[in-house]
Amino acid sequence: MRPSVLFPLFAETHTLPGIGPKVEKLIARVAGPRLIDLILDLPVGVVDRSYRPRLSEAEPGRIATVKVHVLDHMPSPDRRRPYRVRCSDDTAVLELVFFHGRADYLLKTLPIGQTRIVSGRIERYGNKLQMAHPDHVVVPGEESGLPLHEPVYGLTEDLTPKVMAKAVRGALDKLVPLPEWQDTAWLAARGWTGFHEAMLAAHAPQGDGDVLPTAPNRMRLAYDELLANQLALLLIRTQMRGTRTHGAKGRTLKSAGRLKAKAMAALPFALTQGQTQALAEIEADMAAPARMLRLLQGDVGAGKTVVAFLALLNAVEAGTQGALMAPTEILARQHMASLEPLAKASGITMALLTGRERGPSRDAIVEKLARGEIDIAVGTHALFSDDVAFRDLGLAVVDEQHRFGVHQRMLLQGKGEQNADVLVMTATPIPRTLALTAYGDMDVSRLTGRPPGRKPVETRVLPAARIDDVVASLGRALAKGARAYWVCPLVEESEKIDLAAAEDRAAMLKRVLGSKVGLAHGRMKGPERDAAMADFKAGRTQILVATTVIEVGVDVPEATIMVIEHAERFGLAQLHQLRGRVGRGAEKSSCLLLYQGPLGETAKARLKILRETDDGFVIAEEDLRLRGAGELLGVRQSGLPTFRIADLAVHGELLAAARDDARMILEKDPELKSPRGEALRVLLYLFERDEAVRYLRSG
Repeated sequence: MRPSVLFPLFAETHTLPGIGPKVEKLIARVAGPRLIDLILDLPVGVVDRSYRPRLSEAEPGRIATVKVHVLDHMPSPDRRRPYRVRCSDDTAVLELVFFHGRADYLLKTLPIGQTRIVSGRIERYGNKLQMAHPDHVVVPGEESGLPLHEPVYGLTEDLTPKVMAKAVRGALDKLVPLPEWQDTAWLAARGWTGFHEAMLAAHAPQGDGDVLPTAPNRMRLAYDELLANQLALLLIRTQMRGTRTHGAKGRTLKSAGRLKAKAMAALPFALTQGQTQALAEIEADMAAPARMLRLLQGDVGAGKTVVAFLALLNAVEAGTQGALMAPTEILARQHMASLEPLAKASGITMALLTGRERGPSRDAIVEKLARGEIDIAVGTHALFSDDVAFRDLGLAVVDEQHRFGVHQRMLLQGKGEQNADVLVMTATPIPRTLALTAYGDMDVSRLTGRPPGRKPVETRVLPAARIDDVVASLGRALAKGARAYWVCPLVEESEKIDLAAAEDRAAMLKRVLGSKVGLAHGRMKGPERDAAMADFKAGRTQILVATTVIEVGVDVPEATIMVIEHAERFGLAQLHQLRGRVGRGAEKSSCLLLYQGPLGETAKARLKILRETDDGFVIAEEDLRLRGAGELLGVRQSGLPTFRIADLAVHGELLAAARDDARMILEKDPELKSPRGEALRVLLYLFERDEAVRYLRSG
């Protein structure tokens, strides 16, 4: 249960004075619905109001705070023209400009003949000094309401800086000093203050340097967040591996390798060195008494599925069952189709279980799984269903792990009488720091190197203005029998716009190139989308216009051309993933990246890197550097951690330290019962790592 000292911080924002339903929704949009969200939403900038010049010396374009005498008001007879208030400090005249200003309010705020202190950006128009909509107007002697340094927060339409700042101050008033969870010697060595002091200071920046991720207060808070993440992952790992007495137990899964030998004899190629090494690591884990928790990551087309299948055969030969779970029905069916010949060669039984299987056919599969008559089940989320049970699940393989969360992983592994070993896979190369935060509860195997027969993809970058040339070139390639993907981007996070863009492009290509144009997008019904993919795979269509639904899609070795529209809107890792859809056959393949100029520096760098390398791990590190962890794999993906303060591109050193610290903490105090341990429980709840606390006996 969450400690009572944190209760006020998890109240809804509408509990603050002056925050009604409308404002609450606006705040939730930029920060979140609770006070803790406001507290963790640190300023993105700072307004310095310490510049106090005489008007005659004021620099145009700077924010200035000036003491002025109100001379007169000049209401506008035309509502389209602004209301003006003339002021002076005896050295020059300043016009305060208000669009849609109310005379009664302005006369009360700026009474003629009175002195006021105004703060805002001064500009020069012709020979006049002007300040449009001053940020502050205060009576002399009441300057306490005018901060010299004002934090700037992220905003949304209709949410004003003053309202947001007031809400944050209200939330901070609820933050009481908490027990110190950091090592005092570590704090002293770093020159860091306590959490409470660091948080208050972070919300009161005195200059631009204070809002940088390298500022001492932010470093302290980032370390807190990273430590919470690493502690949580290690606690989960301990529970899942069964390395504590009250944790779930692991078991030994060994085989003589007879089924594996049969499958490998049926393969049209020999395993690469990387595949052989990864398989050896997996088999060693399976043979150990602790439960396996391993991440298998490899570039697009590196051969992860074959490695996973051979591991599944090891589990089957050891007398248990296996499960392979994919995030989409398309991918599940592709896995089934590609592995069935190997299963037949090995003499084992496989079954497919997705949402599409219903009625008697589904019931039959479920019954056979429960009786142990099916050796390996391939499926989607349908494998989580309450009525699905295995006689004895030995190994659970989860494909495209970043699309699933820890809890889903645990649900699958618990489907048998004993908890299963877990192997998760991703075709998205992950930077070391992100792998540590997202998959720190696991050991990692990397598949490097290009599989036999896999050729590099020629990558070109072209402006969108040359789209007619691209279409003409595409027409010539199609006449020779080529097959091509044409990817339309997600625009402004809108599925409707995304859909319209794909449909419009498909219609245009049909007009120009003929009828052999297919369309696939995320809002299609499963069977309809599968049919479009199947038509493309079979060659009934030669062009597949799609949204990023093909990022995890069917394997079409005959496809040799990839066109990506508005490539500047994609991240590097996603562009690389899409590019990996081609280059899978014997023919030379190409990828055309169409961009809409002008390009920013980041976009230029991104496209340049993609041209220069096809190493997914190099690309992933660059993507992290350019975009940050929040966007790299998508913060909406349930399997990824989201950080409010920590920046993995900057705080890599802190992450490594947090990892070591978490490990030492749990070695000395595995139940977090010491005074520091109790404080660390507060830290875990503060950063909403509640699931980890539940694994403690007294949590």
